[in-house]
Amino acid sequence: MVTSLRDRGTRRRLMPPRVAAAAAIALVLGAAGTASAFTYFRIGTGDPTSTFFAIGTAIAGAISNPPGSRACDIGGSCGVPDLIAVAQTTQGSIENIRAIQAGEIDSGLGNADLVHWAWTGESVFRNEGVADKLRVIANLYQESVHFVVRADSGFTSVADLAGKRVAVGGENSDSRVTARLILRAYGLDETKYTAIFASTLDSASMLEKGDIDAIVAVGSHPIPIIAGLAETLTIDLLPLEDEVSGKLREQYGFLAVDVIPGDLYKGVDATVTIGIGALWLVNAELDPDLVYAVTEALWHSATRSILDRTGPIGRSIQRETALVGLPVPLHPGAERYYTETPAPTGER
Repeated sequence: MVTSLRDRGTRRRLMPPRVAAAAAIALVLGAAGTASAFTYFRIGTGDPTSTFFAIGTAIAGAISNPPGSRACDIGGSCGVPDLIAVAQTTQGSIENIRAIQAGEIDSGLGNADLVHWAWTGESVFRNEGVADKLRVIANLYQESVHFVVRADSGFTSVADLAGKRVAVGGENSDSRVTARLILRAYGLDETKYTAIFASTLDSASMLEKGDIDAIVAVGSHPIPIIAGLAETLTIDLLPLEDEVSGKLREQYGFLAVDVIPGDLYKGVDATVTIGIGALWLVNAELDPDLVYAVTEALWHSATRSILDRTGPIGRSIQRETALVGLPVPLHPGAERYYTETPAPTGER
């Protein structure tokens, strides 16, 4: 029998079509006679090309320990016993937050600024009320705000984009919300520039053709599409290191200083920008004991090797930054884990 974290061992959960893979897993397990019950745990991520999906998939594999698995100490799974976690594709932070609040998925990834707006019922969530069911397991890693312009544009500050055509992502995208916050801080509300709603891929083509003046993209660096653009067009990144961005970070504790290394994008010098935490969120009603076990599995040494193999972003997921800049409370199960198992001094 498949159970959710909220009602483990008591009743079945109906599964929507896009998570029907779980049914196949259940049939396999049942046919094999390995177990009669397991817990199915969904992690909302992003589109299949996103960092959210890559990291969510790695975490899902690490915390899973299906019935009948070999023991951890003999090379088997070191995840939560009888747990099957699956990374579910979504449109990103906003969809994940809404689905977690509604109890439609157990957990998901979300950028800290979007989580803050949901928790306070502001910005894109202003018509939905406060998302009071959101809780955190960890701040996983940092995403970087990119203001991309042509190197020959003459722009040196975000303020220079007044009256310009700025691609801010899709009309209902995560990046549009972030772009609007930063542009307003520089005195540019949406009447003072032309917002272009387009994907990063389409925006890159438009910048190359001269159809737009700037792209705002939020993601772990290097963003592959921006890196590809830099191979065919000489670009620059506008820095976010002045008094305006400093005050913005002071006002919102979930914003941090971030540095995009030099030559990460061809010909672009190191650039100071704003970093935004990518959080692993859960619904407040999930069983504290199971969230404790999931948190413990996240920081198991076996998970460390899985994350490290995903590349630089996975390697940046560290216990020492797990509790930095959280805009909503920890889930009680995660809080108990961190209280009982403090990070060793100097751990990385």
